[in-house]
This record gives sequence, C-alpha cells and structure tokens, in this order.
Amino acid sequence: MAVRVIPCLDVAAGRVVKGVNFLNLRDAGDPVEFARTYYEQGADELTFLDVTATVDNRATTYEVVSKTAEQVFIPLTVGGGVRSPEDVGRLLASGADKIGVNSAAIARPALIGDIADRFGAQVVVLSLDVKRGGNTESGFIVTTHGGRTETDIDALEWAARAIQLGAGELLVNSIDADGTKNGFDTELIALMRGISSVPVIASGGAGRAGHFPAAIEAGADAVLAASVFHNGEMTIGDVKRELSAAGMAVR
Repeated sequence: MAVRVIPCLDVAAGRVVKGVNFLNLRDAGDPVEFARTYYEQGADELTFLDVTATVDNRATTYEVVSKTAEQVFIPLTVGGGVRSPEDVGRLLASGADKIGVNSAAIARPALIGDIADRFGAQVVVLSLDVKRGGNTESGFIVTTHGGRTETDIDALEWAARAIQLGAGELLVNSIDADGTKNGFDTELIALMRGISSVPVIASGGAGRAGHFPAAIEAGADAVLAASVFHNGEMTIGDVKRELSAAGMAVR
C-alpha cells in the first residue's frame, strides 16, 4: 500500500489557524485556497479540523467543506464538533468523505457505532489528541476539546475499544509534539500500530521532510502535517520524494 501524505487544515470561524500545542492560534489564511494548492501539489487526502467548533460557527464549516469539495477531488476528512449521526449526514452531504470524532465519542462511545452502522466504518475516523502522563498503563492519555482538557483514559485502551465499536481509522495526534517541529512521537505511533487493526495516521511534530519516513517506519500508514505546509517550508512533493528515497511506495 502506498503511503498517504495528508495536509491538515485547522479551521476556526472559516479561516485556517495554527499555534503550538493548540494554543495561541493565529490566522494562516483561506482554507479553500490552501486545499486547492495542496491538491495541485499531489496531496492524497485533506483533513479539516474545526478546532473551536461550536453551534454558532458550524454553518461556516459546512460552507467551507462544500466550497472545497467543488474544487478538490481527493478524500476529505472533517472533524470538530461532530456530536450525532445527523451532523455526520450533513457533512457528508456537504462533500466530506470521512468524519473525525473525538470529544463527543469519549463522552458517548456509542456514537462511534451509531455512525458506523448508518454510514459504514470507512467513514469513521477516531481522532486522538494524546499526551504523555497520567496514571495509565501505557503512559499516554487522551485529551478533549483540542487538547485543552485532560482525561484519565488510557489512549491505547480507548483506541482499541473504538475500533471494536466501529472506527475505521485512527488519527493519532501527539499534543506534546504538536507545532514543535521536533519530529513525530515514534514511540506513540509504534504502540498504536501494535493494537490497531485499522490504518494509523501519524500527526504532530513534523518539522522537515526527513521526519516523515521515521513515522512510517514506526508503523503509520499515513502522515499528516499542517504548519510546515502552510508556511511553505516544504511541499507535498518534497515529502513524497523523501519517502520514496527511503524505499517507501508513494502515489
């Protein structure tokens, strides 16, 4: 299977934002323009995460998804503020292909099965914002609300349970590494690979093209990044060339 390279657009109120460890968010531009650029560069998929999702700005997200889907012809995953199968249905109708669930699924795990039963497991992406620490067996906990709220839930146990409930993919984001550009948390990736029967997407920490092969070697099926692409520090092509040079199949 070819490695997928996925740019992530963290969106708030219809604009792309970026910070460090999900804090001090700053405006980075128009999501539709970013999406078109990444599509032209050869992105395999796109991920939109509404990092400040509330009822008030949900309509903005539908509009952004719809405009993007009209111009970009690769799979589009949308997450943030998804609380019901009805939310999922509306996002799919707007042009999304897969839906990321996080905080609402932790609050009500049955949501995963509800979505999978109605739309298929391939639609459900469990988005995990993971931190080191806590009194857990793995040493990793899940957080909610964009990394701002810690739980006492073991990240590996939760991922395994979510797969049983119907999650078709894991998006594993290291909150500790997010925005630092020091590289992916390969230990976390390897642990997730060990318990997962579904594809694992590695997120958080990419700072140079050389960081991406290490994530795949650790067990990821796909790699996701945001600021390094938004800031023009590298292109999708740069990453694919690095992966290819490391002997990995790319599209």
